[in-house]
Amino acid sequence: QVQLVESGGGLVQAGRSLRLSCAASERTFSSYFMGWFRQAPGKEREFVAAISWSGGTTYYSDSVKGRFAISRDSAKNTMYLQMNSLKPGDTAVYYCARGGHYSDSSGYYYSPAAYDYWGQGTQVTVSS
Repeated sequence: QVQLVESGGGLVQAGRSLRLSCAASERTFSSYFMGWFRQAPGKEREFVAAISWSGGTTYYSDSVKGRFAISRDSAKNTMYLQMNSLKPGDTAVYYCARGGHYSDSSGYYYSPAAYDYWGQGTQVTVSS
């Protein structure tokens, strides 16, 4: 059973930074596409960022491009999301998820349906 555990969330003021971590239990972590999603109260889960199995290709939603950076450390089975210049609109529960095995799901990496395992989420709250 694959386990994904997020950490690093918290309450911060607008303009500050946070770094989220996602620790994976499996040794095959390095062969999977990985992603970050978020869900605000009353809204659908939305794509934030994704990274290829090698870490060489990254994708971002327009709302976070230029402010957030996704990365992974295969030696530690861990993925990260560096969030800078945070805004109140970034307030949500952030989830990490496992995507395709050596696959970007034919380009549908932005869809929650392309991911099969999810973490429990970590709350990020940005105050104005």
